Amino acid sequence: MEQLRVCVIGTGSISDMHFQSYVNNENAVLYGVYDYSKSRAEEKAKKYGVEKVFDSLEEVFADPDVDAVSICTWNNTHAELSIAALKNGKHVLVEKPLCMTVEEALRVEVAVNQSNKTFQVGFVRRFATNTKVLKSFIDQGKLGEIYYAKASCLRRLGNPGGWFADHERSGGGPLIDLGIHIIDICWYLMGRPKVKSISGNTYRQLGNRGNVENLRFYKAADYDQAKNTVEDLANALITFENGASLLVDVSFTLHAKKDEIQVKLYGTKGGAELEPELVLISEEYDTILNIHPQIDHLTFDFSNAFQNEIDSFIESCLLGTEPVAPVEDGVEIMKILAGIYEASEKKCEVRF
Repeated sequence: MEQLRVCVIGTGSISDMHFQSYVNNENAVLYGVYDYSKSRAEEKAKKYGVEKVFDSLEEVFADPDVDAVSICTWNNTHAELSIAALKNGKHVLVEKPLCMTVEEALRVEVAVNQSNKTFQVGFVRRFATNTKVLKSFIDQGKLGEIYYAKASCLRRLGNPGGWFADHERSGGGPLIDLGIHIIDICWYLMGRPKVKSISGNTYRQLGNRGNVENLRFYKAADYDQAKNTVEDLANALITFENGASLLVDVSFTLHAKKDEIQVKLYGTKGGAELEPELVLISEEYDTILNIHPQIDHLTFDFSNAFQNEIDSFIESCLLGTEPVAPVEDGVEIMKILAGIYEASEKKCEVRF
């Protein structure tokens, strides 16, 4: 197997997971890095042993030695950079979300279909050990037909500020940043059914809450508590054409006792909780059983899942296999996110 020469575009906090995962894979070479701040790019190049620091995006896309790019930039640049990379013959791994609008998503999909390159969306939870184990049970029919799922990702104090809280750059708040993960993982495990209708609400009641003391939370590099144009909380009921439904809520900030993440699925033969840790529920010989798999990662392990994601991307690029998170899935999830925001804005059900 030949090696894949990669350039990482954007050096924000998530880029470290890309850099380290490429370093850990013997089939990849960290060939280049680009950031609009050259000093930050040089810092990452030194830290990870990257061969080349590019002066411009045009230079990145024109370099024939760049086989693939990892796009780790603001959400409002994802579509433009993805399309440019594809048109210049590069494989692409783009951080979630695929982009900011359905129109952008469809343009990216066209560009992917016109290329012969691998394109993977950063739905990292698909690559977690607990997800892969649960999916193997689902694929073998252990849960039967999954007709209901519910998921929550609630932060009591967790607005990162900066570009995350700037609608122009992010496209939204907790829904597009956190909700995308739990919506995608439910939809993926439910068999990727077509959406029929969406009801949803978004709220902007609490703001940044940067005044709170004695409780730490992650802050973006460009954190400014005075700037916040995104929602605090979003919830939605998503109904699919096969009759299944998904109930979801997600927050950056909420008057809650503690942070919470839950992912639950219910089927005709059994159920499962993916988070806070994997457990399957079954019925045998007229008795209900809770089944606890013996695996290293019962809950989502970020480093492990990210390594699996990067390894899968490299394999798809080098062997030509179908990516686990293809552009079509990015488009469908974008439709769901846009549908929730539209339902909230119009205060009515959105039908597809």
